[in-house]
Amino acid sequence: MIRMDSVTKRYPDGTVAVDRLSLEIPDRSITVLVGPSGCGKTTTLRMINRMVEPSEGTILLDGEDVSRQPVTTLRRSMGYVIQNAGLFQHRTILDNIATVPRMLGWGKEKARSRAAELMERVGLDAALGKRYPYQLSGGQQQRVGVARALAADPPVLLMDEPFSAVDPVVRKGLQDELLRIQDELGKTIVFVTHDIDEAIKLGTMVAVMREGGHLAQFAPPAELLSDPADAFVEDFLGADRGVRRLSFFPAAALELSTGPVVPVDATARRLAQVKDPYALVTDGEGRPLGWSEPRDLTPGDIDPERLLPYGRPFRPATDSLRAALDCAVLSPTGWAVAVDTDGRVTGVVSQPAIAEAIRHAHAQVPAPAPEQVPVRARDGAGDRPDAEVTG
Repeated sequence: MIRMDSVTKRYPDGTVAVDRLSLEIPDRSITVLVGPSGCGKTTTLRMINRMVEPSEGTILLDGEDVSRQPVTTLRRSMGYVIQNAGLFQHRTILDNIATVPRMLGWGKEKARSRAAELMERVGLDAALGKRYPYQLSGGQQQRVGVARALAADPPVLLMDEPFSAVDPVVRKGLQDELLRIQDELGKTIVFVTHDIDEAIKLGTMVAVMREGGHLAQFAPPAELLSDPADAFVEDFLGADRGVRRLSFFPAAALELSTGPVVPVDATARRLAQVKDPYALVTDGEGRPLGWSEPRDLTPGDIDPERLLPYGRPFRPATDSLRAALDCAVLSPTGWAVAVDTDGRVTGVVSQPAIAEAIRHAHAQVPAPAPEQVPVRARDGAGDRPDAEVTG
């Protein structure tokens, strides 16, 4: 555990970057520091490994004052990942990853073997090991940065806006990869971001900081969204915090309907059984093809080219109510399509049914207490384990 007691950073010109910050960062979890520019997030992170020395206060790592440890030893015991990866351009990818193990005295072959192992863990092709950073994409370079930070198996990983310089698609993949690695390795991670969506997705605990280096609120994401401490936190979370909160309610409880689901070779009798305004047509393996009004379908000979798009499906076993609602909103019929892990349709659900499930979830699940650490339903194709709402 990392503990900060009344930590202050004051510069010679009188500027106070962090003001009497007290914070307990739990072991084997992801703690996210989030807030507007100039609120002291990065300064706080850098004081942990003494890249910035505190003016006042104490930082303890497992009960030991970090100021009493040799700086070099302290920094080598912590992984550090920054924006744009910060790789050595004159070294190959394998040698970049092996940097810290080599500093610790590992032999070249052992260090490179460890680097190759970590390339696989972060999802990099082994063939990239002999290339140089400029030959990789931005997302690949960030994966190398994560691998390098993990090379000596440090218990603590410090990450300073590591994914902010890549596009949204790559960023989502990197976030999912970090969650997968964390599930496997259980590091103590301190993560800095200015993106509240990233903080909510990644954080076990989230520290919202305000200008002047003051802590506005420190809470699990679900509590942050349901009970912001003050107007500043509420405004920083944004007007759609209610929608974000749906990420913590699993979609598994939704009641799915199979009545509107018909195969592409449906008979006239089967089509006549559809009582809803639209029918979802599936292919021979049960995967969705599209929507149509039942009266526009030709029994035994449905033309997939004439169907309305079905939008994006969701997986009830792993996705949240937020994902289900998003799918319903994107659908031209207002119905969300549910599929299993193989992409086969398991049913459909309407917007009103999702709204009723949301009301029920709010009524049944109280906001988590401050000492609780909630887990969440997984959205999209990430590798976070399936979970329930705390409470």
